Amino acid sequence: TADATVSRIPDASALPAALAQELRARNLPAAIRTGSDPLFRGLEWGGIERSEGVGRIEEPATLSRADFAMAETGTLVLASGPDNPVTLTFLGETHFVALKAEDVMGGFDDLWPAWRARGLDPRTVNMVTGPSRSADIGQTLQLGAHGPVALHVFLIGG
Repeated sequence: TADATVSRIPDASALPAALAQELRARNLPAAIRTGSDPLFRGLEWGGIERSEGVGRIEEPATLSRADFAMAETGTLVLASGPDNPVTLTFLGETHFVALKAEDVMGGFDDLWPAWRARGLDPRTVNMVTGPSRSADIGQTLQLGAHGPVALHVFLIGG
């Protein structure tokens, strides 16, 4: 992904410790806002204060789960729903994303058959290739204009 950072973790149980390390490295509080995704609900969060619900602008950090990613472009594909509110993707200063290595597709041609096979029918699909940036006004690059300033992906397994 463009200007995003990535770390590999062996399995989902390693996510809380890896997240805690990233939060500390970024001088962020040990708190995260997530949806009710079963992947997150089944984990022991230790010293991280995890809250569930829609993203809020005052959140310093949010955590989503990507349904797929495309290696060709480095793009994350996130389906919205109660388990993964779309607002987690766009609100908050730092967006963390959990992605299973088995869900990394080659490109668009591989994505859509896998999408249909999984039976996904979300209200919204967001494709994210990096943190928010825009040069709409005065041709001056602004980070965080339309979303998070930072994006970090935890690649699980593989």
